[in-house]
Amino acid sequence: MGARTTAREAALQMLYAVEASGTAVDLAIKYFWWELPGDAEGREYADSVVHGVSSQLEQLDQRIRAASENWRLERMTRVDRNVLRIGTWELLEQTEIPRAVILDEAVELAKRFGTEESGAFVNGVLDRIADDCGRIDEDRSADVPPKSPVKPEG
Repeated sequence: MGARTTAREAALQMLYAVEASGTAVDLAIKYFWWELPGDAEGREYADSVVHGVSSQLEQLDQRIRAASENWRLERMTRVDRNVLRIGTWELLEQTEIPRAVILDEAVELAKRFGTEESGAFVNGVLDRIADDCGRIDEDRSADVPPKSPVKPEG
């Protein structure tokens, strides 16, 4: 597994712990790395995901609520909710990571840690969020005709 994949897993576990226990974010991060020293390469990214999601929680949850028709945030499993938060944060803040990579990684996280239905659910919600925030997949951008250059007058 790549460093970012393991970082996302670590971030999911930390966010889950914060939500389940009410532990402060910095303390949860400290305890997590103390118990599971893990891959130093992915540690910085995991910490940035946890801090980013935690600091933007209400805005992320609003986007998730808007995109998840017929599903209240409170009814979602804790895993699904936090995978969606990570994916939404990455879509908004990590523009160098392709949309397809973010969605694929989130679906795999949901399948690994969630229920049988989690992968499809997370994929559908994050796809809607990606569309809403203007993240266009490279494959889909080929369908859009290029803009014609503006010719100078004269």
